[in-house]
Amino acid sequence: MRWKRTIQLLDVHCEGEIGKVAIGGVPNIPGNSIAEQLDWLNTDPKGQELRRFLVLEPRGAPIGSVNLLLPPKHPDADAGFVILQPDQAHASSGSNSICVTTALLESGIVEMQEPETTVVLDTAAGLVKAVATCHDGRCERVKLTMVPSFVHELDVGIDTEEWGRITVDLCYGGIFYALVDVSQIGTTIEKASARRLVEAGMILKDLINRTIPVVHPEIPAISGVAYVMFRDVDPDGAIRTCTTMWPGRVDRSPCGTGNSANLATLHARGKAKPGDTFLSRSIIGSEFIVGLAGLTEVAGKPAIIPTISGRGFTFGLHQVSLDPFDPLANGFALTDVWGPSAGGIS
Repeated sequence: MRWKRTIQLLDVHCEGEIGKVAIGGVPNIPGNSIAEQLDWLNTDPKGQELRRFLVLEPRGAPIGSVNLLLPPKHPDADAGFVILQPDQAHASSGSNSICVTTALLESGIVEMQEPETTVVLDTAAGLVKAVATCHDGRCERVKLTMVPSFVHELDVGIDTEEWGRITVDLCYGGIFYALVDVSQIGTTIEKASARRLVEAGMILKDLINRTIPVVHPEIPAISGVAYVMFRDVDPDGAIRTCTTMWPGRVDRSPCGTGNSANLATLHARGKAKPGDTFLSRSIIGSEFIVGLAGLTEVAGKPAIIPTISGRGFTFGLHQVSLDPFDPLANGFALTDVWGPSAGGIS
């Protein structure tokens, strides 16, 4: 077999959300910072080709992400990474940070110390501190100190054909989110509603990005609403979440960056203060512990320091290769399993 490209992937999931970690064979990604590397992956044809190779069919699948493990650019970091998904490369993710931390420790790339190991991750959004609870060679739980999160605008009115006028919160939690109370679209967050939630999320994301531009005030490479996250409150007080992801699926985990963004709204509304913790529950019932560690500012805006605690599990190791004669090297997606929005993937 004479393969043109081979990349080794460690299979990991965080509370049900798959975040494969590319631990070997990752090509050189140009850029002097992780943010510059993110921009190259999203704008250069070779970067887009690499993403499509890993996340689209026949080598990829609709569920999960692929994390490119990169040498850190920041002197205080142990490793860098960028998240690859079908639409683009993304700057930050809580579940993927937990997957990467678990992969680094359980593969031995970063030496595991018991009972705790601290790993600093270099992301396009900034440094993420991960404190892993370790026992008998296992990474049992990871607590992340996320990048500063802030409110862009609360209670933004959106006119829709499907649900009339609804309100959304536009917030940043490592990437930009539109946060929507699920009752406004006439459904609930449960497994049976996943397709309906995805379809609503895709409609709202497209509408918002066409009408309301958002750009990080200090990191121009991070712009636009990446995801729509629906939210509710369970009878026991837990925050129920469902993040919808292009072109047509839901996050299986409670969503770390989404909960970071939502925590900024709770603080802005006087419903959260430093030291508070909340339980967040996903559409499949898996859980994160969300905390408000402190207050700060981003470009003069009030911001919070969120923490996210969850579990990662390794479940496989494989390599993905490219036959130089493969006519499907650029990947593809079909609407039957990827959802209606996959029609835009050429």
